[in-house]
Amino acid sequence: MFPEQSDPERGDAAGQARSDRPVSALLSDLAGETGTLVRQEIALFKAELHEKLARLGQGAGALVAGGLLAFSGWLTLLAAAVLGLSNLVAPWLAALIVGLAALALGAGLLFFGKSRLDPDALVPRRALNSLREDEAWIRDRLSS
Repeated sequence: MFPEQSDPERGDAAGQARSDRPVSALLSDLAGETGTLVRQEIALFKAELHEKLARLGQGAGALVAGGLLAFSGWLTLLAAAVLGLSNLVAPWLAALIVGLAALALGAGLLFFGKSRLDPDALVPRRALNSLREDEAWIRDRLSS
């Protein structure tokens, strides 16, 4: 048994713990420990954020490199299409046909992407409706 704790079998203070330390000292310790905890949490947050940002940088670099290589491959395929089509039509006409087809495909993808990024399309409607239902349920329970 610890010396600062009472023994319920001996009948002193109904088994409640006693302390020789004043309340002000305990509050001071609490404040110090809270400050230490906050500093440790901030240090953990900084370390984790640094790790995540480093990972993000690596991922962004890989995406840029992959995008450049894919774009180079796309340009090579377009050149091959021009060369292949030039066996059937004049080379300038082959380049014009392939260029217009690439522009049409690109424009279609741009319009599709723009429609997907419309602010109204990005609103999480199901989640908002669910939150509204939860709010109504909680208000109903509190008013009952």
